[in-house]
Amino acid sequence: MQKKVKIIFHIDMNAFYASCAMIKEPYLKHKVFVVGGQLSSNRGVISTASYKARKLGIKAAMGLAEALKIYPRLLVVPTDFNLYREKSELFMNLLSEYSNLMLPASIDEAYLDVTELVETRHPLEIAKEIQTRLYKDHQLPCSIGIAPTLFLAKMASDLKKPLGITVLRKRDVKKILYPLDVADIHGIGKQTYPKLHKLGIQTIGDFMNPDNYSKILTVMKPETYQVHRSDVLGESSNIIEPEKYSIPKSISSENTFNYDVLESSVILNEIFNQLKECVRRLNKHEMYAKTVSIKLKKAKDFSLITRSLTLDDYTDDFILFKDKIETLFETHFDGDPVRLAGAGLSNLLLKKDRKIPYNLFTYQKFM
Repeated sequence: MQKKVKIIFHIDMNAFYASCAMIKEPYLKHKVFVVGGQLSSNRGVISTASYKARKLGIKAAMGLAEALKIYPRLLVVPTDFNLYREKSELFMNLLSEYSNLMLPASIDEAYLDVTELVETRHPLEIAKEIQTRLYKDHQLPCSIGIAPTLFLAKMASDLKKPLGITVLRKRDVKKILYPLDVADIHGIGKQTYPKLHKLGIQTIGDFMNPDNYSKILTVMKPETYQVHRSDVLGESSNIIEPEKYSIPKSISSENTFNYDVLESSVILNEIFNQLKECVRRLNKHEMYAKTVSIKLKKAKDFSLITRSLTLDDYTDDFILFKDKIETLFETHFDGDPVRLAGAGLSNLLLKKDRKIPYNLFTYQKFM
């Protein structure tokens, strides 16, 4: 019996933060704008650039000062994570109508296994319907990649933006992917591809050429190379496990400041804000935590500092977490300016799995 070929969708929202900004403020549709940064000081890093801004060469991770040199009338819109979460939930709920094999990859992208559904409907018809509904009903543009594996579906969704639908079969990999820049391989690190470029490995085709194997191994371990090679050839995973990430092993939240922050009260308050988000997610998963942590990134050298403290028992008590966070901060903050502050919860336990010890003080719970 012939094995059924999987049909995997990767649905990727187009300029998600910018799309949400235009939903909130429709006049932005006709403006050149970015999300993130701080216009008052011309500092900070851009989170997302609108497509009008991208056409001018402005892009995510670019410094705001540089972007303003390109287009001095650039509008800067603040981030709104509550809005992003709201729209992301609408996005995920819509996808779940098509298959119960759905895996969120981030706030604005997800994988969907429609193998069963395509027995009665053409995959392009399904993809077009999803794309149309997201845009018409929720004003959220997306691109969709269709392929037999998760990796190839992800690569396909990147090929046509915005509002693209791309089918990528294994037999088309050489024709479609090999001419692309090696930096386009999903999973190749930002530190790795410049090294490959210096070696003359410019395209994915160069990367896949056996003649370049020995050169590639000077910047990459053999096992890492084989993983990337298998991904490109369509030999990687085609299995979507919806429950794979449903129970987190840890929960963290952080925020990058738009400027260097020295005031300890401001930094600590931001950590408390991030802790609130962690506790919200802890409660959403109906879990307890036993370990609390802080995270700081120094402004001078971008070094990361993480410190944690383990409690005597599992809890979901925000006040208790907050008290321990304050202790950690007072102990480990050295007064240097920071660019990022965050909080984390780990050593997690589902509330339904918590075992209450039977002793003189708890016996009534069992009566």
